[in-house]
Amino acid sequence: MQQATPDLNEPRPAYTVAGFLASMAIFAALIGLVWHPLRLIPIATVLALVAAAMAPHGNRLARWALFVCVGCFFFGLLIAVVTTRPLW
Repeated sequence: MQQATPDLNEPRPAYTVAGFLASMAIFAALIGLVWHPLRLIPIATVLALVAAAMAPHGNRLARWALFVCVGCFFFGLLIAVVTTRPLW
């Protein structure tokens, strides 16, 4: 009797959710870039980290979501300080 081995390359629902979370993180980080950066970008970074934890190894969308969040955090604070806008 043969055992059925699960296919590791088969898409799982968690991978789909990770993609949506990564997309939401990118969107929230870009909105935080032009709005108050300390309100949205840390939440977007947490979403990107959760997406990276749920995604399969080598998922580029989750990786890019984290890079976008970190870049938006830096540039959002830079823009807010240079233009003397509130951070909160």
